[in-house]
Amino acid sequence: MSAPSKTAAGRFFEDFRLGETLRHATPRTLTVGDVSLYSALCGTRFAVQSAETFARAIGYPQSPVDDLLAFHVVFGKTVADVSLNAVANLGYADCRFLKPVYPGDTLSATSEVIGLKENSNRESGVVTVRSQGFNQHGRLALEYVRWVMVRKRDAAAPAPKTHVPDLPASVAPAELGAACPQIDAAAYDFALAGSPHRWGDYATGERIDHVDGVTVEEAEHQIATRLYQNTAKVHFNLLSESQGRFGRRLIYGGHVISLARALSFNGLANAFHVAAINGGRHVAPLFAGDTVFAWSEVLETAALPGRADVGALRLRTIAAKNRPCGDFPARQGDGYEPSVVLDLDYWALLPR
Repeated sequence: MSAPSKTAAGRFFEDFRLGETLRHATPRTLTVGDVSLYSALCGTRFAVQSAETFARAIGYPQSPVDDLLAFHVVFGKTVADVSLNAVANLGYADCRFLKPVYPGDTLSATSEVIGLKENSNRESGVVTVRSQGFNQHGRLALEYVRWVMVRKRDAAAPAPKTHVPDLPASVAPAELGAACPQIDAAAYDFALAGSPHRWGDYATGERIDHVDGVTVEEAEHQIATRLYQNTAKVHFNLLSESQGRFGRRLIYGGHVISLARALSFNGLANAFHVAAINGGRHVAPLFAGDTVFAWSEVLETAALPGRADVGALRLRTIAAKNRPCGDFPARQGDGYEPSVVLDLDYWALLPR
């Protein structure tokens, strides 16, 4: 009789059960080295996350870890249990950043399965989870919902009962700001931050072409995904993916988000904190060698209850591949303009 396997092949769609909670392995302590590597890989330039002196001057105890770096690390914890056998990560909702994360903090994660739906081809299904990231004190630092298409081990296997969760269209402004300490707006140096524009300088409906483009290199996206300990096969295993739908490895969607966020500095340099992600869709795949451009639209402006130091912009950032965004490519009929790869709806905080 053979011994039971000591290795894990990851969960397939039929292995998930509605309501189960998954406790993910490998807590991760973030360091200034991680912060520097993240900056090198995506080119982020926001002053609060770049300079200890700047962050301390406005009221942070130290420069915080970039919000998206914390998000990616928590996301990476979940991959082995949720999306190791993914076809593609599809989208996000109800993501809230609840406590600042600093170098030296340790993040761990859990996920609850809140939705299951088999695809009509019976070869895969969509799994929806609510994931939570905790710091070393057991305090909730961030949480989000994501849904991912996962392969079935056996197309003939019975599928779990279908349940599609109701999700909010956006995070309410009253729920924003928990991860941003009270800042001293008078000490905020707009010249050092890179832009004179405050929260009140932006108007609903305004569109901003972020102008610059960045080409994704094979080595960069591989290093970035390893930085987050994301082990999804679609990003790493060229042998298996060469036989798949695209014939090559996919760029991790979170890397696209980070590139679009970094590009948005040109036009939104003082949007120093991502407070929430209302929703996001990876519209089309991105591959090494593609060049990413981005533009943003201000969907809403909101004052935060009890906060005179910062205000919130609800932004829709669109990323496109191999196409500058001066004419703001977006939806086209029932779908999207062919170059669009990301449609992200989020709240960012700016000084008032």
